[in-house]
Amino acid sequence: MTRVVLYTTPYCGYCRAAKHLLGKKGVTFTEIDVSEDMERRREMIERALGRRAVPQIFINDTHVGGYDELAELERAEKLDALLAEVAPVPALVSVPGE
Repeated sequence: MTRVVLYTTPYCGYCRAAKHLLGKKGVTFTEIDVSEDMERRREMIERALGRRAVPQIFINDTHVGGYDELAELERAEKLDALLAEVAPVPALVSVPGE
């Protein structure tokens, strides 16, 4: 299953556009509001290699960028293929005695 994460703020038009595009494609995503959560904002900046603007979009832990990059992938007909990639499933670890 593809994992999509969006770092957003409630007042961001590009965030709404990204959510609309993904929703139109039937994609389920995790939205992280960084408007008042400084720890999550720091996490976003670190994951996005210093980028501070929202949205910041990740598909299967790959940094896509913002809405412009997401829309460009759609225009180039590459977004569906990226969304179809299977996310790696973490290995189950057996703990002795449990």
